[in-house]
Amino acid sequence: MSHFKHHIFFCLNKREDGAQCCMDYDAENIFLYMKKRIKAMGLNGHNMNRINRAGCLDRCKDGPLLVIYPEAVWYKYIDHTDIDEIIDQHLVKGTIVKRLLAQNIT
Repeated sequence: MSHFKHHIFFCLNKREDGAQCCMDYDAENIFLYMKKRIKAMGLNGHNMNRINRAGCLDRCKDGPLLVIYPEAVWYKYIDHTDIDEIIDQHLVKGTIVKRLLAQNIT
């Protein structure tokens, strides 16, 4: 059994060469928003949720991205509204937010 029900990783990589990356889309502030909201809702910690920084997730052209384990569900987000929907639907209700799914790599 995993220590956390969900482990959420945000790509917070900044590309030195100027190529597109998740940090170009305010990823740091969105990450901090999700951490704060999860904590305020009492949804963080053992047997609940953990929000972590990640380096490059190697899908820069698809960003900004986060991935939720153990389901390995990849989401693309734009703003706080998207994050609220991910929290309310996926983390609380267990329902995947299909409109925010990142496309599979082909």
